[in-house]
Amino acid sequence: MPALVDRFGRVATDLRLSVTDVCNLRCSYCLPATDVHWLPRSTILAADELARLAHIGISRLGITKIRLTGGEPLTRPDLEQVVAAIAGPHPQVELALTTNGIGLAERAPALAEAGIQRVNISLDTAHAETYRTMTRREGHERVLDGIRAAAAAGLGPIKVNTVLLKGLNDHEVVDLVEMCAALGTELRFIEQMPIGATRDWAAENLITAADIRAQIEQRYRLVPRADRGASPAQRWEVMDGEQRLTTVGIIASVTEPFCGACDRTRISADGQLRSCLFSQGETDLRTPMREGADDEQLAQLWLDAMWAKPRAHGSDAGGFGPAGFEGGFTQPERPMNAIGG
Repeated sequence: MPALVDRFGRVATDLRLSVTDVCNLRCSYCLPATDVHWLPRSTILAADELARLAHIGISRLGITKIRLTGGEPLTRPDLEQVVAAIAGPHPQVELALTTNGIGLAERAPALAEAGIQRVNISLDTAHAETYRTMTRREGHERVLDGIRAAAAAGLGPIKVNTVLLKGLNDHEVVDLVEMCAALGTELRFIEQMPIGATRDWAAENLITAADIRAQIEQRYRLVPRADRGASPAQRWEVMDGEQRLTTVGIIASVTEPFCGACDRTRISADGQLRSCLFSQGETDLRTPMREGADDEQLAQLWLDAMWAKPRAHGSDAGGFGPAGFEGGFTQPERPMNAIGG
């Protein structure tokens, strides 16, 4: 079986497969409050097309993990059918879901039955009022209900993804750690990346991994874990005295990039293959698939695209300075919701 190897020896085994660009929240770091333009519905991959690309990745190219992303995957009514079409023929593959949790309480049992094994749930605050400000929607308690329902359905380990914004929730680091400890979930802080549709990212507003660790260490002791592998998160055990409270991960794409260990490949909801989240170019799989390309031809397109993967997304070429990325980084034209997380 040919591997999705690039010129620098990295092998992609983890597929991030987006099922929609639509989202039912308007998080301030991701989407504008109004006048959001979604991709044309005719370009969005159907359930059988998503399943076919997943099958090619698994059976021909060595994919062992698939994470379904968006947009918000739960806005897709046939999500359970998509999951079953992928998981049914490939029960050996780790199949996960990233969601904002709105509606998860109602659908967690069916998603587990269809084949989802674990979930990451986006929640940026421990407080309902701040949630309303950041997402421009109600729903904090619904997300907490979704976390509990996912746990009851066996969709674990559950990870909570959090982005910190200066002046909004950056004072909540310890609150979030303690909330996730009480919920029995692992917390993942994600440095805000320059990839939102609002295009208002600024270096001076970044809450860095070092900032996050410093806040936690005002109250708890951090013990680093040595089992990172190709994971985007550096993980830490949070110790309260000699007692372990919880595990926290920090994804520091901006200030502590980990491109050298990347094992991911990405397909957007409209069938565009990306070798990197920050890619400037894409490889169209949808059009040749709809025009009759066979699995071998689609696999070769995938192999060629991954071979051309750049060494890094640009941040490590000159470092991260006061003005932001230096040394060649350019923000991609597509926003995160259109790429897939």
